[in-house]
Amino acid sequence: MRVRPKEWLSERLEHLRLHLSHPDALISLALLGLVNGLIAGGVIVLFRFAVEGSQLALLPGSNPENYEMLPWLLRLLLPIAGGVAIGLIFLRWANGTYILGVPRLLERMAYHQGYITLRDFILQFVGAAIAIVSGHSVGREGPHAFLGAGAGSLLGQYLSLPNNSIRTMVGCGTAAGIAASFNTPLAGVFFALEVVMMEYTLASFTPVILAAVSANAISVVFLGDDPAFLVPEMHMGSLAQVPLLMLLGVLAGSFSALFNHLLERVAERGKGLPFWWRTTLAGVLVGLFGVAVPQVMGIGYDTVDQALAGEIGVWLLLAMMLFKIMATAASIGMGVPGGTIGPALFIGATLGSLFGLLVRLVVPELEVDIGFYALLGMGATMGASLQAPLAALAAMMELTYSPQIIMPGMLVIVVAGLTASELYGKESIFITVLKANGMDYNANPVMQLLRRIGVASVMQKEFARVDQLISREQAEDILNDSPEWLLIHEQQDPTILMPAVDLARHLYESNLEEGGVVEVDLLQIPARRLQLAPIYLQASLQEAQEKMEKEGAEALYVQQMTAPGIRRIYGVLTRETVESAYRF
Repeated sequence: MRVRPKEWLSERLEHLRLHLSHPDALISLALLGLVNGLIAGGVIVLFRFAVEGSQLALLPGSNPENYEMLPWLLRLLLPIAGGVAIGLIFLRWANGTYILGVPRLLERMAYHQGYITLRDFILQFVGAAIAIVSGHSVGREGPHAFLGAGAGSLLGQYLSLPNNSIRTMVGCGTAAGIAASFNTPLAGVFFALEVVMMEYTLASFTPVILAAVSANAISVVFLGDDPAFLVPEMHMGSLAQVPLLMLLGVLAGSFSALFNHLLERVAERGKGLPFWWRTTLAGVLVGLFGVAVPQVMGIGYDTVDQALAGEIGVWLLLAMMLFKIMATAASIGMGVPGGTIGPALFIGATLGSLFGLLVRLVVPELEVDIGFYALLGMGATMGASLQAPLAALAAMMELTYSPQIIMPGMLVIVVAGLTASELYGKESIFITVLKANGMDYNANPVMQLLRRIGVASVMQKEFARVDQLISREQAEDILNDSPEWLLIHEQQDPTILMPAVDLARHLYESNLEEGGVVEVDLLQIPARRLQLAPIYLQASLQEAQEKMEKEGAEALYVQQMTAPGIRRIYGVLTRETVESAYRF
């Protein structure tokens, strides 16, 4: 019998879905990660073309971030116009979704199995593009991470992959977005594993690495292989500067805590305002800051390059750092859909450059390298504000191609992170944004483990579907197939799960006559009976546990719609099965 191509493809997809429900489906996940990276890389390239093309058309000169050359009135009005446009677009199409970027990504991973909607994807693309072009103090890396993750999530949903695999696809897309943004694939991998997925396993490392590499390749083909920043050749000098590194770490952690605190307060104060009022107010504030210090507008990579080169004076560095903190807190805190990584790097670069200049003035005999301290400030502020030390260290390494940066980088990043988290009690800026907007984030280790495993990988497939009343002959025929469980139907759907061994014991102990047509009521015989609830084949074990708790069920039957109105039952799942996943 000839198999039709559509039927063959459907069968292969069905086999792939069942295989991917296992946490160690390495080869399949690796191939999906590679495809995910190519798609995400293409999305990031389109976003970059849209933003930078608009900036070149709007701003004077050949620098896409040349906001300094705009007249003061345009620097005031441009962010206001952008804030109004974002507010009206979200008012019409957001459907209540006002948090995007990495905070939204963490929330989707924690409570929605990584499902990202097409609406969120489009709003992030359009909203972030308008925010950056109009000069709001936001970064492109957060939107890149969300767009890459969104591409992976939408691909997984289109293929109806199990939810544990969709979570991996989201991690792959996140790494791809960061890698294509900075030309730093290793930093993208660490960011995805450290911040979004919060796991380090072979099954997560391999697809995420392939996604980052493939996305970076797409970025290099279309955007070139120039680094995000022009990092001059630098050196640390003598070990006598180690105390200075620790002091820089303390300062970076302190200013990161100030950044997080100010953003949290702005978000809490603005939460009660209508969204379009908030984005408009953010535009007014950023416009005023831009009139005073135009360098704080936009992403500010050109200013970071100047800080790395030591070309900016002390007072201007201090003004840019403080105004950037306020401008970014206004933009992000009021809900403008941009990122915080770029501003953190800007703040760190100006802080490090300012610190190096002051050390040079006070202790000229040390001959400090200004660019070296600016780069360390970038890594320390990024690591402390994001609470992502490995991603920050990897970014520093890939930006400089200098292994000698590892030791001082590790020291300053760890000191900065401890200062922000332990001395000031600050969490990651992404968690801060979520909580300031009345949301929470659960990173329970047990939940993390259950999210990685699909129900299809642990469900018990030895079952038989039976009616409540059956004859002795029917019971014996059922037991001849050696099922482990019996799904008892009271009406259309199964409602009770019973061990088949209890039916066998009843038949053995009863003194029913051979050959007699005697009915057995499966709800009346002595047996262990579990209340059932349905769950879909795509679900993870976390969803299974939540389903049992919500509906008071003691077991689940795993089903999937195979045709309109037709649901196939694939297996059963008990509480013991779920618990064994994290006990052993």
